[in-house]
Amino acid sequence: MQIALTQAQKAFSKGEVPIGAVIVNNGKIISKAYNKRERTQNALNHAEVIAINKACRRMKSWRLDDCIMYVTLQPCVMCAGAILNARIPKVIIGTRSDRTNEIDVYQNNNLNHKTEIEFLDDPNCSEILKKFFAEKR
Repeated sequence: MQIALTQAQKAFSKGEVPIGAVIVNNGKIISKAYNKRERTQNALNHAEVIAINKACRRMKSWRLDDCIMYVTLQPCVMCAGAILNARIPKVIIGTRSDRTNEIDVYQNNNLNHKTEIEFLDDPNCSEILKKFFAEKR
C-alpha cells in the first residue's frame, strides 16, 4: 500500500485527486499509476484504469486473474467494473469512500466474476485526500 500511497502523492503534487494504484503478480509489481484526469482531460484516466491498462500490456493479456490490486481509495463504479472485467481476484483498499461505500458490484450474483475486497482503513490514505480537498476549497 505504501507504493500506492507514493503514487497518490505524485497525483497530489500535480493537482490531481490523490489516488494511487498498484498491481502485483506473484509478489512483483507489474504496474503502478495515479490519477491523470486533469492533465489529460480524459474522464477515464483514473489510477485503477491506468494501472489495469499497464498490467494488461505487461502480461500480454486482458485477464489479470493472478494479480492483486492495491488502491488508496475505494474504487468508483467505473473502476470497479474495470477490475471485474480484468478478472482481478482481490483488491486491497486503503480507505473507504463515502460515495461508493454502499455500492457493491464485486459480489453481485448477476455478474460472472467476483472480486474479494479487503479494507485497510489506513489513516495515511484518508489524510492525503482530506488535505487535498481542504486546499481546493
